[in-house]
Amino acid sequence: MGEERMGDCWSYTKDQFDNLEKHTQWGIEYLEKYTKFVKERSEIETSYAKQIRNLSKKYQPKKNSREEEESKYTFCRAFLTTLNELNDYAGQHEVIAENLTSQIISELSRYLAELKAERKGHFHDGRKAQQHVESSWKQLESSKRRFERDCKEADRAQQYFEKMDADINVTKADVEKRSSHKARQQAQMRHQMAADSKSDYSAYLQKFNQEQNEHYFTVIPNIFQKLQEMEEKRIERIGVCMKTFADVDRQVLPIVGKCLDGMTKAAEAIEPKTDSQQVVESYKSGFEPPGDVEFEDYGQAMKRTASDTSLSRETKEKPVSKSKGKLWPFIKNKNKLSLKLGSGPEDFSHLPPEQRRKKLQGKLDDLNKDIQKEMDQRDALTKMKDVYVKNPQMGDPASVDPRLSEIGQNIEKLQFEVQKFEGWLAEVEERMPSKSDTHRRSGLYETQNSTTVSNNCAQDRESPDGSYTEEQNSETQVKANINPVPNTNPVPTSTTPEFDDEFDDEETLPTIGTCKALYPFEGHNEGTIAVAEGELLYVIEEDKGDGWTRVRRNEEEEGYVPTSYVEVFLETNAKGAMTYI
Repeated sequence: MGEERMGDCWSYTKDQFDNLEKHTQWGIEYLEKYTKFVKERSEIETSYAKQIRNLSKKYQPKKNSREEEESKYTFCRAFLTTLNELNDYAGQHEVIAENLTSQIISELSRYLAELKAERKGHFHDGRKAQQHVESSWKQLESSKRRFERDCKEADRAQQYFEKMDADINVTKADVEKRSSHKARQQAQMRHQMAADSKSDYSAYLQKFNQEQNEHYFTVIPNIFQKLQEMEEKRIERIGVCMKTFADVDRQVLPIVGKCLDGMTKAAEAIEPKTDSQQVVESYKSGFEPPGDVEFEDYGQAMKRTASDTSLSRETKEKPVSKSKGKLWPFIKNKNKLSLKLGSGPEDFSHLPPEQRRKKLQGKLDDLNKDIQKEMDQRDALTKMKDVYVKNPQMGDPASVDPRLSEIGQNIEKLQFEVQKFEGWLAEVEERMPSKSDTHRRSGLYETQNSTTVSNNCAQDRESPDGSYTEEQNSETQVKANINPVPNTNPVPTSTTPEFDDEFDDEETLPTIGTCKALYPFEGHNEGTIAVAEGELLYVIEEDKGDGWTRVRRNEEEEGYVPTSYVEVFLETNAKGAMTYI
């Protein structure tokens, strides 16, 4: 009954066919406008997701040594988690765009094509019905006009017959021409034509009335009923799409909420104290603070008796370097090797002891993992070979041998690397402050001769950056001044031993080879010599295990350089093979 009432409502507009045509066309255009709106919203979501992904990718840590360093801190890990969650968050906006396209845009595009075809069919039927009624109306009008004309002709013929029949003054000639008999026949014929026209007119009128009644009460109402149903479906469809538009967003809210929860948990997991402690672990050098600086009594020289001997001795003394006696925390090592991955030596000797120990231990762990992986592969291949031996049809046992041989060689290489790094690790652990400090303090109370002091100078030149400093340790000075040997004929000497004293007291050493500087070295401290990268020098004393090599530039310039800074070429006659620079 409700549908019939709705149909009746539209049937009231049966005389507004053109207006309904305009209204339904506007409805289709409105649906197209809504489809365009959803399409633009989908494009915005896609663009937004792309920008969010690019932002997350832009701030992802780069694949370098810094990434490993950042992963130690909780706030860096929290930021990385935020970036990953943000990437997932962008993915949900892509889901929104995909669902809008598949569930609304595609459906509406297909429905619009069907709607336009249906509307076109309904209005085609309506126009056809209107044309039929108009054609019937034209036939009715034509029969009506013919009936009217025939009636008028019949009246005129009847009047003429009556006039001829009643006129007594008609001449004989007129009678012959217009006899009353002919007039009567003419009048009868006209009356018959009028009667036929009347019959036709009546038939057309009846037919038109029937078709008109069917047009306005059956055909047009049915067409309008279909148009009304079409319009209601269009309105219903746009309502469903608007609901889907909201549901598409609502469906991703739980996952978006999880992304936001992940960001929140990552932020709550930040631990300032842990990060600050990590700074200590990362930069702890392993060195003990330096001891007290000894007092150097320069006033003793004033008490000496001036003599030719003392005068000649003083003239031979070399000026003391400004950096002499400088403690390691205040030395600026401008030649420190880069700490970037791959730029330092293989044994990490450019690092402080504690950091070097950690690096070596980490390298050993990685090597042991690689060895375990190779051993697992070897075990698997061995089992496969056993299966082939027992079941030759499954494979040739000899085909596995080349791979087993290769794995064996890899394991040998890795084990050799492990031994090498274990040796370096043992060396570092022996030099850790907990051990060397005890040895150093006990040495303060031992009576040693000058030879012992000289031999220990190089050993005490270890620097806080894990290699060696260019200045001698103050412990040497202390050892040289403890229990001095009495001298009946005192000769004024320098109160502070230096590398230069060794050069003055010794004869010129022979050249045993050459070396090439791999890195620049400024050599600010006593006993060292500055070299430029790529410079060629003479080697006059090999590294005795303390990390220093003694070199000579010319007859007047010689000193120590870090062994890791030069490439040494030992030759029997190097001196004759190279000219002084």
